Amino acid sequence: MPDLATLLLFSTACLALTATPGPDMLLIASRSASQGKGAGFATLAGIQVGTYCHALAAAFGLSQLFLLVPFAYDIVRYAGAAYLLYLAWKTVQAGAPAATPQPDAVRRTVGTMFWQGLLTNLLNPKMVLFVLALFPQFVQPEAGSVALQIMLLATILNAIGIVVNGAVIVAASRLGRLFTGGGRWRRLPQYLLGAVFAGLAVRLAFDSRR
Repeated sequence: MPDLATLLLFSTACLALTATPGPDMLLIASRSASQGKGAGFATLAGIQVGTYCHALAAAFGLSQLFLLVPFAYDIVRYAGAAYLLYLAWKTVQAGAPAATPQPDAVRRTVGTMFWQGLLTNLLNPKMVLFVLALFPQFVQPEAGSVALQIMLLATILNAIGIVVNGAVIVAASRLGRLFTGGGRWRRLPQYLLGAVFAGLAVRLAFDSRR
């Protein structure tokens, strides 16, 4: 396994990256404001499972496909943009959330948010390039299995993400409660979430690989 100094340096880099507002944080915050803490943490869980999937792909060399075959990168990029546009449309078309949702509805919502978070992460080829760019800098081939090291690094990244994004979820969900009392502002968080999905779709569709 990597030495302690390497892990501490990686943790510092992850903290800086995770605390910097980006698409994932924006999605989690808007989801929490619109549908509460449960939906926010479910979305985060899906994103973090997606991170493990990208780490596994990097460990087994599958992520190199995007570097060797640019067309594959574009396919995933456009599929991700189309999926985000679909989520934007579904979010805006949905009715206003109930003030006191039923337990069955809550369970369905949590499951849906998890899968949406997972698919959003998996269909973001930028995440693949992020893992390929960051993780190899902290992998030490002489320290043991490269695959295990990559999964360890993914676990550290996710653990830091839980702390940082957990605070964002709690704050955003409290802010969202201000708009759930009824009236013309009740659906504002919903429209904001739809705008976030649409914005991420446009960003993904037109943002070239760098």
